[in-house]
Amino acid sequence: MNHDDPFRLALIALAAVFMPIGLYHRRRAHTGEKIDRWQEGVVILFGLRLTAAAAFASGLVWLINPAWMAWSHLPIPAAVRWAGVGSTVAGAILFVWAVHNLGKNLTDTVITRQQHYLVTTGPYRYVRHPFYVAVVLGLVGTSLATANWFYMIAGGIVWFAFLLPRTRIEEQNLIARFGDDYRAYMHRVGRFVPRLKSPDDSSLSP
Repeated sequence: MNHDDPFRLALIALAAVFMPIGLYHRRRAHTGEKIDRWQEGVVILFGLRLTAAAAFASGLVWLINPAWMAWSHLPIPAAVRWAGVGSTVAGAILFVWAVHNLGKNLTDTVITRQQHYLVTTGPYRYVRHPFYVAVVLGLVGTSLATANWFYMIAGGIVWFAFLLPRTRIEEQNLIARFGDDYRAYMHRVGRFVPRLKSPDDSSLSP
């Protein structure tokens, strides 16, 4: 058996389990409402999607035949690669938990739907953007599992560089929509990492 095969089979199994779940939730959230994706800005709009497409294509090629991506192989120890599989599993579980709680609020852009409501349940109790945390865990984990520097750069470093400013735009829209409720939520819940202790509400500005 090729040394890549155990990791390849593990990632294929994960995709077979979790991709249908993700597609189900995307379909469930579809309302027919027109979404203005241009609010992200041209650079972020195309940068995120082109980067994601490059990562998806390279990952798919690797799953079909790792030898086709041998030019970007990294000599990563097997234990680290299995840790990457574990990170991918954690990201997939967090992803399902997040989209389940988002319900029909789920979109692929920064704007809120007309019937959008503020979600603070499930993983949103601990971080404001668990959906993004899940994707990062999955991308980092898959980068390690595939031991591939091209996927690591396209699916991790560059993608996250576009994600950070996009998140700020998204939060500005959420503040415009929910006002002080979202400001209070931002005050007590970390953006990507849980806060060890919630700030004292009395410290909020009047």
